[in-house]
Amino acid sequence: MAAGAGAADNDRRSGHETVGSRAGLSGIDLKGWAKAQAKADKARKKQPRATTTATAPSLKALPTAVAAPDATPTTLVLYDTAGAYGHLGELYAMAAANLAGHFGSVTTKPVKQYTAGMAATYSAVIYIGSTYYCCSTPDEVPAAFYQDVSTTTTPVIWMGANIWNMANSVGVAQFTQKYGWDPTTSYYEDGGSVGTVTQVTYRNQALTRKIPAGQDGGVLRPNILTGPGYPAVTTLAQGLDSSNGHTFGWAVRSANLTYVGEIPFAYVSETDRVIVVEDLLFDALAPDTPERHRAMFRLEDISPDSDPAELRAMADSLFAQDVPYGINVIPVYKDPNGTYNDGVAQTITLAQRPQVVSALKYMLARGAVLMNHGYTHQYGNAANPYNGVTGDDFEFYRAHVDTADNVVYDGPVAEDSTAWAQGRVTSALAEFTAAGLPKPTLWTTPHYAGSATDYKVISDNYAARLERSLYFSGTLGGTSAGPNTFIGQFFPYVVKDVYGTKVLPENIGNYEPDPYNNHPPRLPADLIAAAKSNLAVRDGVASFFYHPYFPTQPLKDTIDGIKALGYTFVSPTSL
Repeated sequence: MAAGAGAADNDRRSGHETVGSRAGLSGIDLKGWAKAQAKADKARKKQPRATTTATAPSLKALPTAVAAPDATPTTLVLYDTAGAYGHLGELYAMAAANLAGHFGSVTTKPVKQYTAGMAATYSAVIYIGSTYYCCSTPDEVPAAFYQDVSTTTTPVIWMGANIWNMANSVGVAQFTQKYGWDPTTSYYEDGGSVGTVTQVTYRNQALTRKIPAGQDGGVLRPNILTGPGYPAVTTLAQGLDSSNGHTFGWAVRSANLTYVGEIPFAYVSETDRVIVVEDLLFDALAPDTPERHRAMFRLEDISPDSDPAELRAMADSLFAQDVPYGINVIPVYKDPNGTYNDGVAQTITLAQRPQVVSALKYMLARGAVLMNHGYTHQYGNAANPYNGVTGDDFEFYRAHVDTADNVVYDGPVAEDSTAWAQGRVTSALAEFTAAGLPKPTLWTTPHYAGSATDYKVISDNYAARLERSLYFSGTLGGTSAGPNTFIGQFFPYVVKDVYGTKVLPENIGNYEPDPYNNHPPRLPADLIAAAKSNLAVRDGVASFFYHPYFPTQPLKDTIDGIKALGYTFVSPTSL
């Protein structure tokens, strides 16, 4: 998940919306986690194993959780909390819960709170195995959960570790005879290392997997059994280890169990293997969903300082293409240090720029939807992280650029509170009214960064957010690992997230012809390639944004390319 901003043609930064570190995680030592997982997997490999002929315990079958045709699907998300990296479980659970929120209601619990029979009361269960239970880390997964997974026909999606403990708990013979593969002889290593898994193929799309050296915990490679007595195992997604050319089942399914060999919520991108999980949820929660591919985009960082002629040119071009779109408007422009005004501080409101307001009304009359993009999209006179100018800097979060030219998140602003955030929103809405514009019902947080408090205030004032978002430690469990510990996430469809708010997707990024903060340029071909990868989501949206100070041709090329893939452009208000 990219972070940063870069230079625009008019010597102003492009206002790139950002979301966390490249891992999508902040405040987590993934190097340490990967090292610990590798060590535990080596230790497990050396342990004596039960044979597949072991006598399995007698298991009582549970009823099937079958929702009525009109019922809303319900999902139970279970996560680990034990060990040195126990706080990682909650972050991953929020990511899974957000995706499940597209389909219906979601309940989250630490897996240690699971009680017998619980699985049968939900439409589907997701377990996130982020703590490797082995050796010096006692297993906190209740035996009742292992038994229930084995006996219910409720769909279970299991990501990551501890599937081998289930096999040992219910009996290796019982497990292999039902599921056709042996987790107790499946490992993250292949030939002495976790290798370099760089690609996952799913639904005819070759998806990317890019993990920095030393931070890859590996992907479990299922030992699929063949011969009489073993059921067929379906390989849903195939991983490719580019270090040796080996392929394996990255995601497999048999009976009620879908197993994914890693937790794909770290180091994601617009073309990433997380797309597999985003689509697999349809199988568990909405299997009859027909294929549909919609596209959506918005024009970004429009302010009182924008060029009305550029806005009108965009409106004419898009009207000619019959493409609806959003316009993200910042109602007050500030340059407190005179960065672009010869050292003289400058503040401009929409009401003071009637030609800009006229251009906005012109756009609204030609298919645009008015959206609110913060109040000033900057923070006081601070360099946050660049210069204090509207569109360049964060408004609701603090950040700086380090010596390696990376944008680093520092935490919520000092005065962050419900009252402070509401004050920003109230002031922003008053400026739209003063300019004679309608009240926006959609919001995008400046640079995609706010606190949980900010997001809740926003949800009280707008119908939905259109953005990528940050989800903070402590949201589910009540105990935070730190104010700057979060997971950043984007979605391929509308979700109701763990904050209880509706979030519209932005999942393929933006046009940017120049490199910035260690990020390469993103051209129309890159956006189109991301849209192609997202065709793997059977009912997904390819959503992007574009700055109106760029020429109209790259936007037209992007729209044409996405249309050629089979997408239909829709208005943000239609989702």
